[in-house]
Amino acid sequence: MARIDAFFKLMNEQGASDLHLVSGQQPALRIRGDIERIKYKLLDSDELRAMLYEIAPEDKIKHFEETGDIDFGYEIPGLARYRANFFMQKNGVAAVFREIPDTIMTCEQLGLPSVIPKLAGLPRGMVLVTGPTGSGKSTTLAAIVDVANRSRKDHIITIEDPIEFVHKSQMCIVNHREVGLHTKTFSAALRGALREDPDIILVGEMRDLETMSLAIEAASTGHLVFATLHTSSAPKTIDRIIEVFPSEQQGQIRSTLADGLRAIIAQVLFKRVDIKGRCVALEILIATAAVRNLIREAKTHQIPSMIQTGKKYGMQLLDDAIMGLLNKGMISVDEAYSKANDKGRFRPLLKTPPTDFTEA
Repeated sequence: MARIDAFFKLMNEQGASDLHLVSGQQPALRIRGDIERIKYKLLDSDELRAMLYEIAPEDKIKHFEETGDIDFGYEIPGLARYRANFFMQKNGVAAVFREIPDTIMTCEQLGLPSVIPKLAGLPRGMVLVTGPTGSGKSTTLAAIVDVANRSRKDHIITIEDPIEFVHKSQMCIVNHREVGLHTKTFSAALRGALREDPDIILVGEMRDLETMSLAIEAASTGHLVFATLHTSSAPKTIDRIIEVFPSEQQGQIRSTLADGLRAIIAQVLFKRVDIKGRCVALEILIATAAVRNLIREAKTHQIPSMIQTGKKYGMQLLDDAIMGLLNKGMISVDEAYSKANDKGRFRPLLKTPPTDFTEA
């Protein structure tokens, strides 16, 4: 057993999402969104490096020595998988580990709206799950892919860096590919996937123009593509994709994206105040004909109004979802205010509204 495994067991026992190991500091866990120190000695850089290298593949160590950063997956059978990141900082080596649960939670267990599992049955198109780092995007995607895996007779390819949730083939054949281990880049894997008879392609992250272009192409040529982006709302997601492309290509991409897009889910995680745990608020955009026209005509600023009037299709604004959690007593007013898009809507609910210099 690797020495570091004791920290992972503690992490699992405490229900932590992340483990932080930093030279010159005590180890720390992120529990329900907050960093909590572990009662342990300050970590020595050389000792920590030896501990980390014990679980890292040789090629990853070499890459880390050359660049100062690496990502890879680590698994403790029967416990969990971990997404590992090593990086160099002022006081020496540091690492952060995100726990990927061994079991995949269902859409029902996650409390997701009924329209979400229906996305697994789409014949083609693009579904985007967006939100800040640590907002549960991978968990939501895993639940949707699990629905497809159990109900369709198709070929699913996942492309991730590193592999997170592992889906055992059920009704579908599932192939997992890890960037850096099984393929050089997301774009290379996507290009190859189009020749591998896929029905469903999961792209862990659309990081660059080429990956976005290939993903949009795949969605437009008969494949169902799931992908993530670090954006905070449905309109911002569309704008972000368009703005990545050169100005002379944006008109064509806008049209292609409008044809291929099926849904955008923008999500935020909250610490629960009624019980231990966390809950999620979702903004859901379903690409109806009217929504597609707004995308083509570069009128994304009108999309929130379209979401407001599209409740019969399962659409909802993020702020409406946050207000719903607040009304149920699941989250605090302060956190609702801090994570809302329209802060003015929640400000009157605060006992002592903060002075926000950004609103001046």
